[in-house]
Amino acid sequence: MFSIYILTYNEELDIAACIESAMLSDDIIVVDSCSSDRTVEIASRYPIRVIQHAFESHGRQRTWMLESIPPKHEWVYILEADERMTPELFAECEKASQSLDYIGYYVAERVMFMNRWIRYSTQYPRYQMRLFRHGKVWFTDYGHTEREVCEGATSFLKETYPHYTCSKGLSRWIDKHNRYSTDEAQETLYQLEQGKVNWQDLFFGKSEVERRRALKDLSLRLPARPLLRFVYMYFILGGCLDGRAGFAWCTLQAFYEYLILLKVWEMKYLPKPNLDATEILAQESTQQLQCVDSETTQADVA
Repeated sequence: MFSIYILTYNEELDIAACIESAMLSDDIIVVDSCSSDRTVEIASRYPIRVIQHAFESHGRQRTWMLESIPPKHEWVYILEADERMTPELFAECEKASQSLDYIGYYVAERVMFMNRWIRYSTQYPRYQMRLFRHGKVWFTDYGHTEREVCEGATSFLKETYPHYTCSKGLSRWIDKHNRYSTDEAQETLYQLEQGKVNWQDLFFGKSEVERRRALKDLSLRLPARPLLRFVYMYFILGGCLDGRAGFAWCTLQAFYEYLILLKVWEMKYLPKPNLDATEILAQESTQQLQCVDSETTQADVA
């Protein structure tokens, strides 16, 4: 058996189905980033632990979660609310967690968009670190997301998980990626100034993860990135085989890339607003009122 962490923020539409898919585990922990909708209320109906913690970044939220909320089992799995655990994946995770050779496993996602699996234009199989021995994997920030730091050898699972990336509608997707693009723009500036491309990993990387990350670092330095991304996803990866949903997906990703470039320009050339001390204190007070950190469980009957 292994524990399952579920990360949430305003996930009232997805949280019930996500929890129910994870109920194969006897230790489920919902870590909520102070949702303003009914996420916590719905999650609290289940025999699980529900804990709230103010969101700082994806990497910091995961690290706080792993350090502050001890799991019942030695192995843990990280699940997000718009993802689902499957019986086949759960069984493979159980078997993998018995191994003494590895401290963590990467799992590939199946991106579901417009009621279709977007197989080709999403670089499938695209792996994420999800199952690992507690205390052996940590996370750092990279752009809008995070990257894992592993203290030991890792491997890959064969089973995959569905990821319903647009389950809450296009408006929510656009709002979310508007926020993400700000973090990506900041990371782009940092990488252009201090980062570099790992050419060895790009051509001879031992895994899909190494090659993909090197490709990402290279893409930050290419001209006409939105156009190149569309051509790469739609024609080279075969997004045209994903039908109408594939065309829409590739178009949205190109738009997202263009939004990042616009914000890079804005950060470089437009003056930043100056906030006086009163405004800063007012913002901090508002944030504190929105969410007070709590390590008390909402429901702990497991």
